[in-house]
Formats: sequence, C-alpha cells, structure tokens
Amino acid sequence: MSPLIPLIATRLVYGLGTLFIVSLVVFFAVELLPGDVAEQILGRDATPESLALLRERLGLGQPGVLRYLDWLGGMVTGEMGNSLVTGKDISNLIRARLANTLFLAAFAAAVAIPLALCLGVLAALYRDSLFDRTVNVLTLAAISLPEFFIAYILVMLLSIGVQVHLAAPLAVAALLVLPAALREAWRQRSQGAVRLAVAVALLLVLLNGVFHIVPLTVPPVRLLPSLSRIPEDATFQERIWNSILPMLTLLMVTTAYTMRMTRANIVNLLALPYIEMAALKGASPARVILWHALPNALAPIVNVVALTLAYLITGVVVVEAVFVYPGLGQLLVDAVSKRDIAMVQACCLIFAGAYVTLNLLADVFTIASNPRLLHPR
Repeated sequence: MSPLIPLIATRLVYGLGTLFIVSLVVFFAVELLPGDVAEQILGRDATPESLALLRERLGLGQPGVLRYLDWLGGMVTGEMGNSLVTGKDISNLIRARLANTLFLAAFAAAVAIPLALCLGVLAALYRDSLFDRTVNVLTLAAISLPEFFIAYILVMLLSIGVQVHLAAPLAVAALLVLPAALREAWRQRSQGAVRLAVAVALLLVLLNGVFHIVPLTVPPVRLLPSLSRIPEDATFQERIWNSILPMLTLLMVTTAYTMRMTRANIVNLLALPYIEMAALKGASPARVILWHALPNALAPIVNVVALTLAYLITGVVVVEAVFVYPGLGQLLVDAVSKRDIAMVQACCLIFAGAYVTLNLLADVFTIASNPRLLHPR
C-alpha cells in the first residue's frame, strides 16, 4: 500500500476534527451573543405572542446541545433551514452567492499566481538589482496596506477619477528651465533663435500657470465601475468587467506574499552546491533557476499558492463589502447586520470548510513531493 494513503487518511481525520471544533465555536459563539435573539429579529415593538412563536420556531426552549446537534445534522445533509429575514431556503441563497465568490477567487488566482511566480523568479534571477529592490518595496507596501484601503484607492483612481491640474507643475518647470535657456541663447548666438523661441514658449507657459490664460486641467477619467453589480443572467464578459476592481484589490494583496515567498525559496536554493556546479558547467542563470532551482522549490511554493487560494475564498469579506459584490462575504455581512443567525452560522462554517480543505491539500502535496517527509525516520 502506498504510504500516501495513510497520510491522506490521517490528514482527513485532522481536518474533520478541526471542522468539528470550528462548528462548536461558530454555533455557541453566535448563541452567546447578548440580548434576546427573538427581540433583536422582530424589534422592540413585537408582541409577546410573536416573540413566543419565533422562540418556538428557533427552538430556543431546547437545550443548547440538542440545538447544536440538530443544526450540525442539517449542515451535513445540506438542510440548512430558512433565513430568518427573508424566509427563503439558505442552501439556495448560499449556492448562488458561493458561485460568485468562487468566480472572483478564480479570476484573481488566474492573474495573481502566474504574475507572482514570474516576479519571484525574475527577482531571484536579478537579485540585488534595481528591479529586485523596486519589486520588493512595492510588494512590502502592498502587504502593509489593509484591503479596504487599497480598494478605496483603486476606486478613487480608476472609478471616480482624479482631476489633474497641469498649471502648477508646468509653471515650476518653466521657472527651472527658463534661466538656463536664456543663458544658453545668449552664449551661442548661432542657435539663439531656436533657444529664444523655447524660452518664450516656457515664459508663456509660466504666465499661463499664473494668470490661467488657457485652462490646463485634465478632466477625471472614469475607467471602471465602482460597484460590482452582477445580475443573475449576466454574461461572462459582464462578470469580468464588473469584477476587475475587486480582482485588482485581491491581486495586490496576494501577489505580494506569493512573490516574496517564491523569491526567498529560489534564492535559498541558489546557494546549494548542485546549483553552483550547474553554473560552473556554463548553464545560463535563467536555465539554472528554471531547470534546477524551481522544480526543487515547487513544494513550498505550492503550499503558499494553496494558502493564497484559501485566502481568496475566505478573505473576500472586506473586499466584497467595499464593492457590494454579490458574493458569500457580502451575504455574511448582510446577515450579521440583520441578525440572521442561521445564515451567519452557515456562511462561517462554509468559509471554515474551504480554508481547512485547501490547507489539507497543501499539506498533503507538500509531504507527497518531499521523500524525506513521506518516509520519516
């Protein structure tokens, strides 16, 4: 029997145990919220009869253990119940929103992962160069900024547009260039006409910057929609167009981490003896990285990619809330604001299941690709 089968079975047991613990935390954390759940849902003006009917509907009179087992059984079988706000089936609501979230995650991953790998390989190939330092600074800045800040900056630049005033920059440039142009025109009288014309043009620019003779204002350019409105019958092109800004936000966050980890793993491998031997045999730096270093760095890189995919699925709550993207994260935010307890519990458990599953796959692939981990002594 392959040693990978017991490994997968062990990791699967660990994953199921983790999901069980997460389900306990999700259910009882929501149950322990302060206040009367029925009164929070119906409002303070609700009658005692309606409150009692809702408490009976929610099963609040039963012990917490029985309610948890009933809820967990429904989650396992797919019978998640009905929404306390809309009365619709939670499974149908989550199915449509989950499809949108998976589409956004796949769109971001299709762009972010190849870009991060290319940047990581190029940064390792040209390490300590201007390109390497520039990419490292930009990625470090992207990691340091929160998602909502990046989202609002992108909305301001690409959706609302920034009105650019060119008068002041041109006036400053004229003040800097005009004295030198006049001096050169005076010294070289053979080219004085051309240089004098340049000086006069710069002088006119200077006067325009001061007196605003001709307006030099670039109107704002609105390239992308600020809100991701995706109807149910939207075409593939419409989904792509309305998902560009959320994708760019996720792209800046995930690309930075994956790129830095790729670069670090490849740079560590470049110091090993077999890499030096390949270089001494006359292999080009690109061949050394692509054919000798990169295959041995795939295990940690794939682990990082799996964690990136897990973040793209579970970490979209803030991004979807900013762009009002009709995904599972926005559904969770709406359910929390409306105190839809059943919806909150279902969304949280689905996010936890996706994260645990992708971590499980990353762990199995990392161990399977490394014989030293597959056959420990």
